[in-house]
Amino acid sequence: MSGILGLKIDVDTYQGMRVGVPRLLDILRKNNLPATFYLSIGPDASGRAVLQLLRNPRFLKKMIRTRAASLYGLRTALYGTLLPSPLIALSFPDIVRRIKAEGHEVQFHAWDHRRWQDELFTKSEVWIRDWFKRGIAGFESLLGEKPQSFGAPAWLIDDRVLAIAGGLGFEYLSCTRARAPFIHEGINIVEIPSDIPCFEEVGMEEGTQKILSALAVGGMHVLPVHAEVEGGIMADNFIALLSSIKKMDYRFARLCDMLPLLNRPALPVRRFRLELLPGRSVECAV
Repeated sequence: MSGILGLKIDVDTYQGMRVGVPRLLDILRKNNLPATFYLSIGPDASGRAVLQLLRNPRFLKKMIRTRAASLYGLRTALYGTLLPSPLIALSFPDIVRRIKAEGHEVQFHAWDHRRWQDELFTKSEVWIRDWFKRGIAGFESLLGEKPQSFGAPAWLIDDRVLAIAGGLGFEYLSCTRARAPFIHEGINIVEIPSDIPCFEEVGMEEGTQKILSALAVGGMHVLPVHAEVEGGIMADNFIALLSSIKKMDYRFARLCDMLPLLNRPALPVRRFRLELLPGRSVECAV
């Protein structure tokens, strides 16, 4: 079954940027595939996730299922607590330049990914605006241009986020796990969602088959990829998955190249809602 598949690669941590991104770039180059990288720009405060272990038993189950200790490493587990938070993309301008030089799209994912993921709903609108200001300024310092898209950390948004994002000049968003593209109600911006499950949700053993089953219908899809996962201990699984997808006659595309393929006048206008999806520890926008 033929179709179009966008690879949406989120970079959440210092380790993911340092190790995972170069590994993924090697994989993409060997397979001659384009992708869209959503970069976390600022501090890696991953160690603060320990607070989730105390609050949310589903988070602990996820950490065990995804082999988090092997996935992220000890230092990552201490960043923002016992160890200072290193800057993520800002620490690796050469890697950012390599992403662009090899023909991939680079967009904005986060300033402080962990605090957004854990504390967004408790933060003020002033905090959200400052978060965007810092992240976009860092993005501009790395790439010399403003981002054209925003992909929210953990697919987590609220009405305040959309109102602010709607005034920042983004051409499109990729902030939800909806089943198909739509236009965000109130801000008139196209959403290109991640509609396929990712490895960290479906696991290593059955993950490939579940993802391929979701792609069997053909059409246009976006597969979420994480630099820390598919660029880490699940790299071999990712390589095998790409090989299988190529046999399905899928054409790979950057998300920015998928945007003009959409029939915008025919897209539905929708409002997001939060839902707990299988394999996730907290709700995300759908």
